[in-house]
Amino acid sequence: MHRLPRRPGHSRFRAIGNARAALAAVLAAGCTLALAQAQKGVPGVPSAAGIYSCVDAKGRTLTADRPIAECADREQRELSPSGMTRRRLEPTYTAREQAEREDRAREAAVQAARIADERRRERALLIRYPNAAAHERERGEALVQVDAVIQAARKRLSELADDRKKIDEELEFYKGDASKAPGVLRRRLDDNAKSAAVQNRFIGEQEDEKKRVNARFDEERVRLKQLWSGETATTSR
Repeated sequence: MHRLPRRPGHSRFRAIGNARAALAAVLAAGCTLALAQAQKGVPGVPSAAGIYSCVDAKGRTLTADRPIAECADREQRELSPSGMTRRRLEPTYTAREQAEREDRAREAAVQAARIADERRRERALLIRYPNAAAHERERGEALVQVDAVIQAARKRLSELADDRKKIDEELEFYKGDASKAPGVLRRRLDDNAKSAAVQNRFIGEQEDEKKRVNARFDEERVRLKQLWSGETATTSR
């Protein structure tokens, strides 16, 4: 089988076509690269972005195609060609200014946390004590518990007092001189005195506890009056 002879100019035309296609690809790649560089703001390439605006220390509104040195210590805005704000640039701080700024931010965070905690405690108070009657009822219950402990201690003191009378009666045999009494009796006398001192001290501590309970409820009552008033005002609106 014989092949047909090629046309004389066929190879040359195909080479020219390939060269034109390669040139078109190179031109397209170059346009894409230029566009990307323009969007990124590469120096020397025109960019659609890069309009910066700020108000300087003298109150003048400045604009430029790059961040403005006169406004390094204040906020700047990057604008789009239509004048819309694209982003805001923070001031450039010195190390000392940055440290002071961070300190202020920490203090503000602590203050915000304290206020939030106060609001949570106020909500908890309102839930626990929706009105004055509920608050006074719990005060009474707390005081009753303390009084019950005091009564138990006083009962024990009464028992110790009765026991002391019996000891004193036995000591009369020794003309009230405890040093002449047997060791068992002297130990009973000593134990009785120590136990009575412990009970008296415990009663004193519980009386102080009653004062603390009343002080706490009095303090809560002052705050709750404000919260109850606020709730009433909000409900009546």
